Amino acid sequence: MNNEPILTLKNVGCRYTVRKGFMKVGAYDALKDVSFEVKRGETVGLIGRNGAGKSTLLRIIAGIIRPDFGEIIRHVPVSISLLTLQLGFSEDLSGRDNAIIGAMLLGHSYRDAVNSLEDIREFSELGDWFMEPLKTYSSGMRARLGFSVAMKMSPDILLVDEILGVGDESFRKKSTETMKEKMKSGQTIIFVSHSAPIVKELCTSVVWIENGVNKMIGETDVVLKEYQKSFVK
Repeated sequence: MNNEPILTLKNVGCRYTVRKGFMKVGAYDALKDVSFEVKRGETVGLIGRNGAGKSTLLRIIAGIIRPDFGEIIRHVPVSISLLTLQLGFSEDLSGRDNAIIGAMLLGHSYRDAVNSLEDIREFSELGDWFMEPLKTYSSGMRARLGFSVAMKMSPDILLVDEILGVGDESFRKKSTETMKEKMKSGQTIIFVSHSAPIVKELCTSVVWIENGVNKMIGETDVVLKEYQKSFVK
């Protein structure tokens, strides 16, 4: 693993405007002050309670929304893509068509997306469902499709929002093993998870976010231990 940082966040914050009543508008800081570095080939886990700002942070890193404070530094030119359960998916389109859309949103050409369809279909294990509308899918089937697209069309930095904890047991095992293979190949990964076992198994480091700020950053075992202790106070 290269010890040089590939991505640096400095004092990143994000403020949302919220309506508090008729003619009244307020502000809510989803993120206040988050700073950390990501090195090439590293797997960084983002943990924290619901509403801590984890998913917002992934969207900022992906460039979907702009931070209101601080800066994000890309030390080298990199492609960054966010994987969620329904990245650009349309309910009325088939799994096949949604796979094409998902691949193109990850920065690939239409031709590359089409050429990868058979690999995506095979990995997802959807069989004939691959040609059916997404609205007929269960949440587990959606997870299979979204994860399969991301695994076959990998960017330089892959952002994963809770997808490893979704789907049936066999696919969760398969997706975890695939993530391990990606890590060994040098794939840089930042992912949100509420599953301590998955974080412990996959992450080289962990960022704990609490109330929009860094609560703790460090080795996986150390940070997870302190995080879990916070629930029993």
